[in-house]
Amino acid sequence: MNSKILRISLIAALAGFLFGFDTVVISGAEKKLQLLWDSSDAFHGSVVIGMALWGTVVGAIFGGIPTDRIGRKNTLIWIGILYSVSAIGSAFANDPIMFAAARFIGGLGVGASTVAAPAYISEIAPAKDRGRLVGFYQFMLVFGILMAFVSNALLSNVGENDWRWMVGVEAFPAIIYTLFVVSVPKSPRWLLTKNRTEEARTVLATINPELTIEKLRADMNEGMDEHSASENIFMKKYRFPLMLAFFIAFFNQFSGINAFLYYAPRIFEAAGLGESTALLSSIGIGITNIIFTFAGIFLIDKLGRRQLMYIGSVGYIISLSLVASAFILQWEGMAVPIFLFLFIASHAIGQGAVIWVFISEVFPNHLRGSGQAFGSSTHWVLAAIIPSLVPFLFTEIGPGPVFAFFAFMMVLQLLFVRFFMPETKGVSLEELSKQFRNK
Repeated sequence: MNSKILRISLIAALAGFLFGFDTVVISGAEKKLQLLWDSSDAFHGSVVIGMALWGTVVGAIFGGIPTDRIGRKNTLIWIGILYSVSAIGSAFANDPIMFAAARFIGGLGVGASTVAAPAYISEIAPAKDRGRLVGFYQFMLVFGILMAFVSNALLSNVGENDWRWMVGVEAFPAIIYTLFVVSVPKSPRWLLTKNRTEEARTVLATINPELTIEKLRADMNEGMDEHSASENIFMKKYRFPLMLAFFIAFFNQFSGINAFLYYAPRIFEAAGLGESTALLSSIGIGITNIIFTFAGIFLIDKLGRRQLMYIGSVGYIISLSLVASAFILQWEGMAVPIFLFLFIASHAIGQGAVIWVFISEVFPNHLRGSGQAFGSSTHWVLAAIIPSLVPFLFTEIGPGPVFAFFAFMMVLQLLFVRFFMPETKGVSLEELSKQFRNK
């Protein structure tokens, strides 16, 4: 693997670390904040905590605009600035509105990072290594989640205002990331879409001298002579990649993954376990996630995207069916945690490893930012809606039927993989664009 491209990809993937860290770090401080500001459950959930999630939705929906207009690199720099401002603002907030506003800014960074970082890495990566390199974004994401749990544990009870340290410590990796990402080159494919040929030639000669600018330009222009600035991803000729991006994001959330991550303690409690399972629902989940995400990244360019989705789908169906059975039949002991660890492993090696890689591959170069934004916003809108329904559904129909529904949705995912999902392993972005157009 090209060492320069590996280094650049790892720097860009650090946006994923901040994504995971920012999303989870609030878990250690949220109860203390509710007591400090005497917030009602509704206000605490929808404003103090929920504003970050809606910031993520906004960042994902509109993240394609700067990604396409000012470029992947410049967008990544602004993402680092958003994370830094959010962490510092959260740490120094003195009322819930200021805190929510600061968290909303961080959410913008999370949403935009799911657009810009995978798009950037996919465009600089050779076809044979693209899956692993884009997969580093997901690996950094789950590593960030684990580090947030560890950070919260280390900073808990360091003082009366320990929550300020918990949410503020993110500023250190955010500032370091921003300084690092300034040093990475612009995407040569993006430069060519802006007719900045000589700049693209210089970048390509530095990071991938085996590929000439003439060859890259010819591949990008083949079959694209008719395209104009007025094209968009919703045109009939792009309905196949649009469908692929929608369903990979749709099934990602209808696996129940975010519903589980947000409510793991509640789920374990419903299964009859006590507060001692907090460690299982944090550090243990994080370690399982990292191990199987790493396995997915290692295998994605060997076995391919479809094969990992097959493995993950079967694992989902088995684990979710077992969880549903455990609740319905009232199995005692460690059955539910064990089955849910199998669920996390299935997600990490399948959907977790594949989603951001696959969405970054299926759209043509001049529409990649908006295509990535469409897939990311589908993911984040569902990530906002589905977990919000879980407490109500658990109360009204019980956890068993909820997990049975998620298992059924994964049967539909298996059918999607079997009959609709193409294999993108080892194929250039330009060749994929030709294959999918008008399909």
